[in-house]
Amino acid sequence: MDPATLVGIAIAFGSLFAMITIEGGHIQSILLPAPMILVFGATIAVGIAGGTIRDALSAFKAVPGAFIGKTTPPQQVIDQVVGLAETARSSGLLALEQEADTVADPFLRGALQNIADGTDGDELRILLEDELATATKQSRNAAKFFTTLGGYAPTVGIIGTVVSLTHVLENLDTPSTLGPMIAAAFVATLWGLLTANFLWLPIGSRLKRLSDLEVERMTLLLEGALAVQAGSQPRLLGERLRAMVPAPASAKAGKAGKPGKPGKDAKADKADKADKSLPKAA
Repeated sequence: MDPATLVGIAIAFGSLFAMITIEGGHIQSILLPAPMILVFGATIAVGIAGGTIRDALSAFKAVPGAFIGKTTPPQQVIDQVVGLAETARSSGLLALEQEADTVADPFLRGALQNIADGTDGDELRILLEDELATATKQSRNAAKFFTTLGGYAPTVGIIGTVVSLTHVLENLDTPSTLGPMIAAAFVATLWGLLTANFLWLPIGSRLKRLSDLEVERMTLLLEGALAVQAGSQPRLLGERLRAMVPAPASAKAGKAGKPGKPGKDAKADKADKADKSLPKAA
C-alpha cells in the first residue's frame, strides 16, 4: 500500500486548518453548508454532464484504488515471468496450462492459456496488445474525469460567490451585517479552489500515475509471455525485462526473494559454472 494521496491530502487540509487557527480564526467560519453543497454538488453534476453515467460510475469506483495505491514491484513481475520460462524449458509449454490455474492476474492467465493452446505468436501479441489498450483507456478515463472536475470547481465557486454577493447588495440598508455576509460570500470561492487543488486534481494525477504503472506491469507480462512462448533462455529473459524498467525500480534487479540472498538468475549462473568445472567423462 502506498498512502501518498491520503497523507498528502491530510497534510494539505491540516496546513489550512493550522493557518486559520494561528490567525485567530475559527474553522467553523469556512464550514458553511450552503457554499459547500453548491461547490461539491454542482462540480460533480457538471462533470457527469460532460461525459456519460458509465464514465462517472467507473471513475468513482476507482477512487478507493487512488487512496490504497496497491502496486506490484517490477522485480516481482520479472521473477514470476522468469519462473514461468524455467517451467516451460523444463516441462514444455503445455505445463503452462497448470501454471495458469494458479495465477490470479487475468491478463497473465489468459496469455498462459493461449500459449498452452498453441496460439500463434503474432496473433497472441495482437490479442494482448488489444487487452492492454482497453485497460489503459478505462483507467485513463477515470483520471480524466477527476482532472475535469478540478477545472470546473473554481468556476463553480465563483458562481457561488456572485450569487452570495447579490444577496449582500439586497441588504445594504443593514450595514452591521455586511461584513459577515461578504465574508461568507467568498467561502464559495475558497471551497472551489480547495476542492480543485486539494481533492480533484491530486486524485486525477494519482489515478493517471497508477495507470502508467499498471501499463508498465502489463507490458512486462506481455513481452515476457511472448518470450516464454518463443523459448527464450530464462536468465537472458530476466536481463531483457530488467532493461525495460527504469533504474530506481530495478535497483535490486539482481536479487529475488529476501535481501542478502542470491536470486534465481544468480543461482542459475552458479549452476552453469559448476557444470562447466566438472571433468568430462572419458
